[in-house]
Amino acid sequence: MTASLEQLRRCHFAVDLGAARTRVYVKGAGLVVDQPSAAAVNTRTGALIAVGELAEKMTGRTPHYIRVVRPVSGGTVVDIEMAQRMLRHLLGDKMRRGLRRKPILRAAACTPHDADPLAQRAAIETLVGLGARRVELVDTLIAAAVGCGLPVEQPEATMIMVCGAAATQVAVLSLGSIVTAQRIPVGGEAVDHAIVQHLRHEHELMLPSQSVRPLQLALSGNGLTAQGPASTEIHGRDVATGLARSVQVDTAAVRDAIQTPLTAVLDGIGKVLRSCPPDLVADLGDRGIMMVGGSALLPGLDQMLRQATGMPVNIAERPDVCAVQGLGAMLEGRIAPLALDPLGT
Repeated sequence: MTASLEQLRRCHFAVDLGAARTRVYVKGAGLVVDQPSAAAVNTRTGALIAVGELAEKMTGRTPHYIRVVRPVSGGTVVDIEMAQRMLRHLLGDKMRRGLRRKPILRAAACTPHDADPLAQRAAIETLVGLGARRVELVDTLIAAAVGCGLPVEQPEATMIMVCGAAATQVAVLSLGSIVTAQRIPVGGEAVDHAIVQHLRHEHELMLPSQSVRPLQLALSGNGLTAQGPASTEIHGRDVATGLARSVQVDTAAVRDAIQTPLTAVLDGIGKVLRSCPPDLVADLGDRGIMMVGGSALLPGLDQMLRQATGMPVNIAERPDVCAVQGLGAMLEGRIAPLALDPLGT
């Protein structure tokens, strides 16, 4: 970790390209971009119409010649050219001019734990297209752990759970490295899909594309537990008639519908603990699990994990920006590795 920290201190900006949101941290300026990873394109001319929040609002509301695309899927850039165009517009002309003045522009980027060489290459190509001469890749798990203040450089176990839109990553860290990790292909989108399918099959109701998150929030602070509200009113479109309709949905049934994807997350946590050395597992009994990522805010998820694992479960103060804040801390040189002096013979 020492060598990579030295390289990261030379970087000028850092990018966290997520399936849901894109965040950019500029050295000396802080977090300058925090927008949805979406872009609206005119298919007739190829012109970019909107990016970020405005493009997100256009989803499902555009004429046939305007298409809303997402250049990032599952933490991997799937459309390099569109990702570059989106980042250019999100950064703005003034910020890009300031970065171009650097003699050798260096960038850092987050990548999922098990990213294959093609996914890593796509992230590098995206930032090279913005003018970066060198790109450093950092594991999302380590960046998120640093961003939420965990002592990752110490010889003691810290367990982190990154709850993303497309996947959930769980890892045990010690001495600045990953001891064991697991990537579960279940995230916030899988929970959304489970709720959509439940309403379609049980109530013959189709939801607008942007109404699933409010439905999850309607489960209130206790969310996945039985202490939440008994029912909530949902507005959508009738499958048979196509007319607008409202139904009273039993929240207990919604909780049952999302148990399947959440069970997969629990299985992943169990695999990580079983493959972890016993001494580190003993540390985790006191420290517990730190949850980061946008889906960590799903109401009641921390309570469910606490009951299932018997371990303390905490949510970071700002779970959605932990990864990019961790990259920023490394860029600014606020992280010092544990000094290990070689012993003389």
